[in-house]
Amino acid sequence: MNMFELLAQSARRSPQRGAVYRGTEQVWTYGQLCDRARRLATALRRHGQPGDRVAVASENRTEYLEAMYGIWAAGMVFVPINAKLHAKEMVQILEDAEANAVFVSPKLADDLASALRGSPQAGCRLLRIGSADYAALFDNAPMDAPITEPEALAWLFYTSGTTGRSKGAMLSHRNLMAMTISHLAEMETFGEDASQIHAAPMSHGSGLYIPAYIARGARQVLPTSGAFDPAEFLDLCDAHPSCGAFLAPTMVQRLRLEAERSARRPAHLRSIVYGGAPMYVEELKKSLATFGAVFTQLYGQGEAPMTITALRRHEHIGADDATLGSAGTPRLGMDVRVVDDEGRPCPVDAIGEIVCRGDVVMSGYWRNPKATAEALRDGWLYTGDMGSFDAHGRLTLRDRSKDVVISGGSNIYPREVEEALLTHPEVSEACVVGEPDAEWGEVVVAFVVPMEGAAPSCDALDAHCLDHIARFKRPKRYVFIDALPKSNYGKVLKRELRLRLAQTRADAPA
Repeated sequence: MNMFELLAQSARRSPQRGAVYRGTEQVWTYGQLCDRARRLATALRRHGQPGDRVAVASENRTEYLEAMYGIWAAGMVFVPINAKLHAKEMVQILEDAEANAVFVSPKLADDLASALRGSPQAGCRLLRIGSADYAALFDNAPMDAPITEPEALAWLFYTSGTTGRSKGAMLSHRNLMAMTISHLAEMETFGEDASQIHAAPMSHGSGLYIPAYIARGARQVLPTSGAFDPAEFLDLCDAHPSCGAFLAPTMVQRLRLEAERSARRPAHLRSIVYGGAPMYVEELKKSLATFGAVFTQLYGQGEAPMTITALRRHEHIGADDATLGSAGTPRLGMDVRVVDDEGRPCPVDAIGEIVCRGDVVMSGYWRNPKATAEALRDGWLYTGDMGSFDAHGRLTLRDRSKDVVISGGSNIYPREVEEALLTHPEVSEACVVGEPDAEWGEVVVAFVVPMEGAAPSCDALDAHCLDHIARFKRPKRYVFIDALPKSNYGKVLKRELRLRLAQTRADAPA
């Protein structure tokens, strides 16, 4: 079992069918995409062997698809890197994965090359997409994909813990196949005439659904802008048949506002799968009124990608607020429980930690036995998320035991922002929390205690953060205070800081 075989099967069935589109322009047929992946595999094997990790650091591009399937055709491990990360953060992932090579887009190549200098992973080959050297990779004869054991590592999905240091969730070919089958069985119904619009990043949310569409022989559609543009998304839904997409809630809201502003409705919109952050009930109601019953909600995480619970399409129709505010019921093939501190199942409506098990759950964290032992216990994945089941078996997410801030569908971990702030010479202490935001779900707010006699400006702290962490992680707001509230044990009381923000919002004039 090798995930490449999904592409090979579709290429054998329909070699002339359009596989990849840039905007409305066909780039490759299924036969061409399969051939390019196999040629790329030959090039990769000349400098590596099965099991080697090969990364892709790029915004959404058509080349993402040939790289993904070329890596699998070579029997190697696909390591996607979020294009929004700082180059230093990308290097941390390359070092941890001990990557053999990295495909990098022109936009990111120079910064990544500079950051790699002096790194223990400096020998990692930098394959610049679009260069003459990249084009030469396809001059090789195509190779046949090796026979791969189902438990072999296929995808190293990097996700941060509360420390902010990236951890690689190990996903096997079996894990990805279980995810793909589950999606086709209960999330979306479509055939070869369907289209997947990659509006969200292919490095995580949108990319995880590529195999399902490839298995059906459907279209992969890349916006020409390379990013999410609501007007362009509507155009693509008019131009391509039976369109589906994964969108973060903030993207759904932007799409609705554009549809209302322009008085347009997408002609061929079939499905929007949303997740990655809270979707407010009122926004969901407005979007349902605008686009109709096209929505499916998912709850998952990198350790069990996209496949823990779901609020299915038909369950949105005529649903009450409690249902719309829930994360739905367990996916097929998944056992999901809410447990107390002793690991015992909680009664109905009681809040506890969400745990799950099933074929989609990772085997552990790459070369991190301590984190693996904390996350996987007695066959169950402990998600770190808090929730409760109601009498109808619907799961509602109540809080996160980890302090991760989810802004616009992206996870932001407070400690890495705090550590960046603490390297500024005028900052004595810093604490980062999330504040609810109608557009982004949450925004990052940093409470800063200046050094005695210092008065750092917001602009200076912004510039400092941009030198150390990705732009999307930097605080949206700074609050300067004399001291952080702490417990008797010296632990910062983040709850008090959140209450302070809530009180400020309540006191603000309407």
